[in-house]
Amino acid sequence: MSTTPPPPAFPPPAPPKKNRTNAIIIGSATAVIAAVITTGIVVVQSSHNDSKPATTATASKASGEEDADTAAAEETEPTYEDVTVDSFTIKLKTTKRQCFGSAGCNMTVEPDLTFLGDSTAVDPDAVYEITYEIHGDESGAVIETAELSDQTSLNYTPTVISTASSGTKVSVKITGVTVQG
Repeated sequence: MSTTPPPPAFPPPAPPKKNRTNAIIIGSATAVIAAVITTGIVVVQSSHNDSKPATTATASKASGEEDADTAAAEETEPTYEDVTVDSFTIKLKTTKRQCFGSAGCNMTVEPDLTFLGDSTAVDPDAVYEITYEIHGDESGAVIETAELSDQTSLNYTPTVISTASSGTKVSVKITGVTVQG
């Protein structure tokens, strides 16, 4: 038979108590990180939308210090001028013309747009579609669209029209402006 050693005279030491301070610090850090990420998402989404978000997420730090990212998110967004039909004047520039006596002319025309305001007051992230109507083509009005982006970059396609006679007056009028972005 084997002998077992006698039990100790004192009870075994209790496992050390876990300090809850670490759990509080980790929880607080998680809340601050979540608030910073949420604020970043709100700021990014609001910069891609035309309107401000209905609500913004905020969180306070355990130490009571204000988070720098939250302060930046509360800054106001810049406002830009509304661009409408009355914001532009338009003329047609003839780039090519071939006439056939009394049979009329074939012409290639391009819009010559002038913005009547300060171009820096226009949203640089928006694309403005400017719809215009050309009158004088023997088949009727021709509707075209030009795009204004980056405040000053105008993209359009030249338009070929046929007039009934060489004396036909060609005119143009802006009919609408829509904003995208």
